[in-house]
Amino acid sequence: MTGESTRIAAVIPARIGSTRLPRKPLQRIGGREIVLLVCDAAAGARLVGEVVAATDDEEIAACVRGGGYRAVMTSPEHATGTDRVAEAARSIEADVVVNVQGDEPFLPPAALDLVLEPMIGNPRVAMRTLVVPLEGEADLADPNTVKVIASRSGRALAFSRAPIPHEWNPGPIERWKHVGVYAFRREVLFRFVSLPRTDLEKKEGLEQLRALDHDIPIEVAFWPRAFHGVETPEDLERARALFAASPGTEPSRDGRGEKPA
Repeated sequence: MTGESTRIAAVIPARIGSTRLPRKPLQRIGGREIVLLVCDAAAGARLVGEVVAATDDEEIAACVRGGGYRAVMTSPEHATGTDRVAEAARSIEADVVVNVQGDEPFLPPAALDLVLEPMIGNPRVAMRTLVVPLEGEADLADPNTVKVIASRSGRALAFSRAPIPHEWNPGPIERWKHVGVYAFRREVLFRFVSLPRTDLEKKEGLEQLRALDHDIPIEVAFWPRAFHGVETPEDLERARALFAASPGTEPSRDGRGEKPA
């Protein structure tokens, strides 16, 4: 259940026209569509009071409704997922809106709660997101993996597709990668989408840089175990192989993506 003073809605942006993985929301893992797995993950979080999919496609909307969730039709012209989320949020009663990107079927519900908990009854927290440990040199070099630098107090300092921080001096450092979860105070969400896209955002193709460029602070929640989104055909095959190798797994319904005890 949500906090008594804070209503929280999870909105999943799901568009049909993904360039890297065609028809991504309707691709299946273990016999269930990815968009429904993401809805399941969001619904499993104890702090989320409502789950809504925001889409531009009637087939996705029908799939979502058939799975027992609410779907809101949105414009096909949105430049980013958060723009789509904001359009849907205008018809939702919520103090906090969390954008759970539609390529995160393995999101642990407990990780979503970790993002949301500091926003309960605390209007000073404008925006929060999620990071997990970076996994090795391949992750570091992969431009599809967004790297994050955060302060010791948990405030995001930089996001990039490039390997950051640069290895100027030798020595160990803990590295983090970004997960597609953005929790906004309602008024901050609407302010964010009203702001012009910045050169840095367009150069990196990362909408969160718009917030940093316009001095909207982003707090990060540190989840200790990595899990994988599904952005490419290779990601999809890996996810299907993982599920097939362990058919009892419910990756988005427990905290670790493992078989429930």
